[in-house]
Amino acid sequence: MAQMLAARLHVPSRTLRLEEVPRPQPGPGEVLVKVEAAGVCLSDVHLIDGTLTPLLLRGDTVTLGHEVSGTVAGTGAGVTAWSPGQRVVLHAGERRDGVTYTRGVDYDGGWAEYALCAADAMTPLPDAIPFEQGAIIPDAVSTPWGAITETGEVRPAEAVGVWGVGGLGVHAVQLLRAIGACPVVAVDPSPVARERALAAGADLALDSADPEFRQKVGAATGGAGLAAAFDFAGVPPVREQAVSVLAPKGRLVLAGLTDKPLTVTDGTRFSYLQQRILGHYGSDMPVALPQLLRLIQGGRLDFSGSVSGVLPLAEAAEAVARLEKKEGDPIRLVLRP
Repeated sequence: MAQMLAARLHVPSRTLRLEEVPRPQPGPGEVLVKVEAAGVCLSDVHLIDGTLTPLLLRGDTVTLGHEVSGTVAGTGAGVTAWSPGQRVVLHAGERRDGVTYTRGVDYDGGWAEYALCAADAMTPLPDAIPFEQGAIIPDAVSTPWGAITETGEVRPAEAVGVWGVGGLGVHAVQLLRAIGACPVVAVDPSPVARERALAAGADLALDSADPEFRQKVGAATGGAGLAAAFDFAGVPPVREQAVSVLAPKGRLVLAGLTDKPLTVTDGTRFSYLQQRILGHYGSDMPVALPQLLRLIQGGRLDFSGSVSGVLPLAEAAEAVARLEKKEGDPIRLVLRP
């Protein structure tokens, strides 16, 4: 049986191992994809450090990688919509028996030379979009897109805030500007991240520790506060700060993942102002991916600057370390088999 290289996480020991494993064979309704690029996400780091744990994984080891692009290498029985050589982006998850499973978490992902995918969990990747850019769209771009357009329901001219201008937050800034949010206020303790936010289209970039933080948000919004605030940091103090500058009926969207408790200091004020806290995870892939790819093709969005580095699959551990340490302040690192 043909072998392939894969970066696999042994969950009980949180050990990332580079292994030779059998190349998977597509079953009925499945497609075998030759991986061309796979993104390295902070969620991957958290799976390795133990902050996140797979809930639906069968067994104790999984190939990481939920941001994947590649070419069709083969198809299983009953698959007629795809043929070898087609460029594709894999969805970051699949529905099975009414339950959503996350690629590279609950089942094997794309940190490998080949990956399996359900035939209805892929989207064609236009020739004009490089594999490295295509790979990061299923999470780094589509998650903030879903948070903004679906969960947060942001409308043109609404004042919005983005906490955490990393791999997801910087794309949130771009997307919010693209749909006409105004002003877009970015919040991050890192000066590099704040500069990145301004370059991505933020109207104002603030340090969360700024003693005049509330006054500056008030001035930027004409005293009204933020109609919507997005937490991409997953840090409890961020949520408290965001609530403090929300407008009446404002909504706080939680896209950053954390296992820490969620609290509202002044519950009476929160209820009186009819504010809302909304959880968010991922996006509606069959809808979001074609939308985003169309916007990129049409020149409305450009994520060419989001790929901060490309490393060979054999250096997956190095990529994880660089992201964990924020070495070079990467937006997204990409692995190439």
